[in-house]
Amino acid sequence: MAEYRITAEQITDFAKHLRQAERSSGTIENYLRHVRAFAAWLGGLNRFLTFAGWQECQVKALRLQRQLFRDDNRELTRAEYDRLIAAAHAMGRERLALLMETICATGIRVSEVKYLTVEATERGRAEIALKGKIRTILIPGKLRRKLLKYARKNKTASGEIFLTRNGKGISRKQIWAEMKAICEKAGVAPSKVFPHNLRHLFARTFYKVCRDVAKLADVLGHSSIETTRIYLISTGAEHASLLERLGLIG
Repeated sequence: MAEYRITAEQITDFAKHLRQAERSSGTIENYLRHVRAFAAWLGGLNRFLTFAGWQECQVKALRLQRQLFRDDNRELTRAEYDRLIAAAHAMGRERLALLMETICATGIRVSEVKYLTVEATERGRAEIALKGKIRTILIPGKLRRKLLKYARKNKTASGEIFLTRNGKGISRKQIWAEMKAICEKAGVAPSKVFPHNLRHLFARTFYKVCRDVAKLADVLGHSSIETTRIYLISTGAEHASLLERLGLIG
């Protein structure tokens, strides 16, 4: 019988999958808590299986060290982000370009785009209410001016700024599809192009400026700082560069 193992790496990958699917932090934590509880419960079950002589039915939990760096093939760089914005403009997709800038400049989730209304932009802040929690997102001055100009151009006097041709709020699925459609033009691997990666780029850039993980957690709307730390793991290339700078090789 095949041997199955629940590993720390699998749980980490599952967490990444949930974040990329734009699940809320509360939902992700709930899922992971159940997976870890199941893995812990297996310890007791395996003891019974040993007693019964059914060792071939045991499931083993393999402990791995916490991940030290991310896969470079999935990490969106600032240069690649700039190319995506340029490609969107070149293809006449002004809404997409501004939408990507908005997500990357504020760190909001793609599911929170609906809170960026004309009224909120005029105030310079958006109140986001999700899962019984309310947090305030500040809209930078330059972005605020661009959003209001876009709203006036499209004759949007109130309500959501990013709308479809039918006047409905743009969906997560549509944003995802539109971003994938400009990958080739931008010369960026499709594996790096999805809305949540813009949020990751915001997080890393914000942290480089303020160096305050607790403040970043508040801005991102994370209930746990541990969730925020995952956003700040360096890439493999950055980790290798750090090792080179140690100067421990003669």
